[in-house]
Amino acid sequence: MIKYPLASSTWDEKEINAIQSVIAKDMYTMGESVKQFETDFAKFAGSKYAVMVNSGSSANLLAVGALFYTKNPKLKRGDEVIVPAVSWSTTYYPLYQYGLKLKFVDVDLNTLNFDLAQLEKAVTNNTKMILAVNLLGNPNDFDAINKIIAGRDILLMEDNCESMGAEYKGKQAGTFGVLGTFSTFYSHHMATMEGGIVVTDDEELYHVLLCIRAHGWTRHLPKENKVSNKSDDWFEESFRFILPGYNFRPVEMSGAIGIEQLKKLPDFLEKRRENAVLFNSLFANHKDFYIQQDIDNSSWFGFSFIIKPESSLKRSDVVKKLEENGIDCRPIVTGDFTKNEVLKFFDYEIFGEMKNAQYLDKNGFFVGNHQVPLTEEIKHLYNVLS
Repeated sequence: MIKYPLASSTWDEKEINAIQSVIAKDMYTMGESVKQFETDFAKFAGSKYAVMVNSGSSANLLAVGALFYTKNPKLKRGDEVIVPAVSWSTTYYPLYQYGLKLKFVDVDLNTLNFDLAQLEKAVTNNTKMILAVNLLGNPNDFDAINKIIAGRDILLMEDNCESMGAEYKGKQAGTFGVLGTFSTFYSHHMATMEGGIVVTDDEELYHVLLCIRAHGWTRHLPKENKVSNKSDDWFEESFRFILPGYNFRPVEMSGAIGIEQLKKLPDFLEKRRENAVLFNSLFANHKDFYIQQDIDNSSWFGFSFIIKPESSLKRSDVVKKLEENGIDCRPIVTGDFTKNEVLKFFDYEIFGEMKNAQYLDKNGFFVGNHQVPLTEEIKHLYNVLS
């Protein structure tokens, strides 16, 4: 039987040698390899600055936190942030943890990103930020979002953890907002054991990110920076704390692996897009399923299915059939996040109906995409679902 797993390893001897090079130096904490990876990733993304952390979830928390600690804070507790109703849990948790009010807006059943008509209605004078999530590789329509917020004092931030390499009009997703976050977890577009990245073009935010990534101390800041008046006394600056920080530092091995993975990423993305061409050719206009509509140039994290209302299929039967035929599948991220009991801790508002998110929650699933050709696997999937 053909096996179609959710993800597969992106490593070969290059990554093993990278790990060995760190072992040979006998220095495992964040160092030169992490620095080099940050430089390389900023160049790939087209950003001025990149800060590597220990996970995509940490990247989200660090990015939200940084907005509170600029000299003129960009956010304060109680500010309203608009979020889509479908994303990963750690898109939302940092907003709660920093005392922000979440306003949930429905998603579009075709793109799985914001329902733009609902988003436009949801924006008010109380809105201080829109957190756009590029879901399953699909970039948002940033022209439409920027038109909605034009002339208003509203920040845009991106959770791009599922969409590394996605592009909107030739520009990398994750770089449209004041901050963008990425993940390098095993099943994502490239893997560094665990890992995440925050990118920005704002120098002050960059310095805040460096500071709060490691304990809130000044040690990793350049001499000339926008956070502290750093002295030349290395001893005094070793344990000088100026902001409430974390320990989100990645290990040096993750940086070394990231350098090698990034070299392979263009080919990984090409293969994912080639797989998507085959997938779309088979499943476009399928009688039983909606599939995700690419807004511009998706990096195709996976392939989603939503059972059409007129179909007689039940998701439980479909999932069982996929399992029996060696095909891994999962819910579409968290489904409708507003159904979760954890919301009792949040300050939040549900704007309008979550009609599409609720439908997706009960009738959606996705299968994996990989960085290698999946011709046999995708044809097997089509045969099973036909």
